[in-house]
This record gives sequence, structure tokens and C-alpha cells, in this order.
Amino acid sequence: MTRTPGARTGRVGLPRVRLYETVRTAHLERARELAPASILYRRRRYDFDASLTAGLDLVEAGPLRAAVVLARSDVREVEVNEPLMVSSLRRTAMALAAVDVRAALRRRPRPVVTTYAIANDERPPVRPGALGRARRLVDRALVRHVARRVDRAVFGTAAARDLYAAQAPAVLRARHTLLWALPTPCACGPVGSPAPGSVLFVGAFEERKGVRQLLAAWPLVAAACPDARLTLVGTGPLLADVEAFAAGRADVEVVVDPPRSEVHRLQREHAVAVLLSQRTRTWREQVGLPVVEGLAHGCAVVATDETGLADWLREHGHGVLPVSAGAAAVAQEVRARITRARAASDVLADLPAQDGRLAADAWLFGPAGVTTDVRSGSDGG
Repeated sequence: MTRTPGARTGRVGLPRVRLYETVRTAHLERARELAPASILYRRRRYDFDASLTAGLDLVEAGPLRAAVVLARSDVREVEVNEPLMVSSLRRTAMALAAVDVRAALRRRPRPVVTTYAIANDERPPVRPGALGRARRLVDRALVRHVARRVDRAVFGTAAARDLYAAQAPAVLRARHTLLWALPTPCACGPVGSPAPGSVLFVGAFEERKGVRQLLAAWPLVAAACPDARLTLVGTGPLLADVEAFAAGRADVEVVVDPPRSEVHRLQREHAVAVLLSQRTRTWREQVGLPVVEGLAHGCAVVATDETGLADWLREHGHGVLPVSAGAAAVAQEVRARITRARAASDVLADLPAQDGRLAADAWLFGPAGVTTDVRSGSDGG
């Protein structure tokens, strides 16, 4: 358990709580910009930087302990994992029961429940066999239960809003709005002039992030654009394959698990960011942090249509490929971004004045809880 005042006392330290299934470095960075809240989470991601926890109220706890912590705490607002995040449904339901029972026993209003929704996978979880069928029935009941308990919701993509309309419409009966999950320009350094033909992959070296598809396409890119350069940043189960591909190639560099400051520097210095997300049996890309961070640094983006930002990317001059695209199609799209190079300042000019996640937080936890009521179906801000 993360040693914070809340962890030591068995309570959270603030009246506002965010329930996270997993926590990563990006969450810790953003927590300092969001409205102050305790963070109750189940486990850490591989990229959890413990040096960023100072001053945050973090409590690491499994489902039962999380419910106990909440039952002992004075909680007024709870941000839960979105209802279609099936992996956390039982934990969410237990947490909501805990805060509601405490409120009833103390004769107080039930805590306000909010959620930020970016789900993008219409498929139910794989549940084989008779037990799996029973679990699917339980999952559907819990989705309906948690969805009905939501008081306010922000959708980070139109794809998420449409998915909830089809699978959990109770969320759209709550106060809700659409605020695209887009960044503002990153303040990590000056807007520069990225090297022409520079292409960047940032992310886990694993099948679902499309690194194999990029490696297959790169020789075709290099043959057509001899000055093109590819930098692959990350780590993961395909690291050996990535390093073997780069061996002996002067046009390919591998940077293994660098600090965040180095990642930001590389994003500033590259013209094109690529994330070729691939659907698996149990997962589909929701937004894609490398897409968001690439945009924040002025990179042109090449992505598959798996990301919930696909429509926005198409409308703003970026490359979006079918997830089934082969090496030739990927190479053609990457070459197009290289040869039709956009200035970083032009990419940044398309971004909103306020970071989408921060805007969502202000909407969810603003005065009287909401700044706009869009139950009529408007896309809001």
C-alpha cells in the first residue's frame, strides 16, 4: 500500500475520491492539475513513477479493502471507473454500496457519482462455458446498476457516447456532455522545427500497439524516402524483435524505457507520431496516450481506426488507416505525412484552449456540479 496519511488511517483524506483500477505516471502528473481528490486504486502500471506521489493522497487497495476504506471515510463525491469497464464493475459496485450505506446511516444525501467515459469496444468480455454465461448475465446486471447510479458523465469521444447509447443508455439520462479527449500544447519546451522525415513510435513493444505492423512497413517507407528516420521508444515483450530489426539499420534507433523528460524531447523533435493499435480478443484502444502526446507536441499522427479519436483525426488532416491495413498501406500513409509535412504550429493550432480531461473534470466537479445540462443530446464544449 502506498504510504500516505489516508493509507495509514484506513480512510481517504479528502471528500472527493477517484476510483482507479490502475495508476500510471500520466495519472500522477494529471492529478496535480485536476480538482483535489484522493485516489483509491487497485494496482500500479509498469510506468508508475513513485517520485511523483509526493503530496498526493493515494491508497492502494483491492475491492473489499477499498469498500471498507470508503465506508470509514467522509466522501461527498466519487468518480468511478466507467460502467462499461467490466473488469472493475464488482469493485465499483462494492464501493458505491459502501458510500451509500454510510450516507444512509448518517442521514446525509448520497454522494454524487461521476464518470469519465471513453469505452470503445462493443464486444462483451470473453466468458467461455456455462460459468462464463452466468458471469455475462451478472456483468450486464452490474452495468445497468452502476449506470443508473451515475449522476454526471463526460464522454471523451463520440464513439464512447454512441456505445453508451446502445449498451448503457441510463448514463445518457444523467447529466452528460461530450468533451473530446484532446490535449493542449505541451509546455515542456519551445515549439521547434522537427527534423523532416522523422517518425516516432512511443509505447509498449507488444502486439496490440501495432509495432510489428510498423516494422513491416518501414523498409517500404525508407525505400521511397531515403532521408526518413524512425525512432522506437518503449519496452515490452517484443523488445528483442525491435532491437533485431534496428540492428545494422542506420535509419532506425531504439530508445529503451527513457525518463519522461526524454520522451517529451523526442516528441518535440519528431514530425510524425505513429500508433497502429490492433484489437485483441479482450481489448480495443480507447484513445491512445501516444496519439494524445504526439498531438500535444505538434506531431502529425498516423493511427488506425481503433482509436476513439479516429473521426477527429480524419477531420483535422491526420492519417487514419483501417486496422486491417497491410504494410504497403501503412507505408503509403506514413510517406504521405512525411511528404506533406505540416508545421508543428499548425498541428497545435487545432487543439482546444483547455485540455479535454481538465475540461471534463471542471464540468463534473464545477459549481453546483455542472456547467451545462446537455441531456437533450448536444455535444457540449
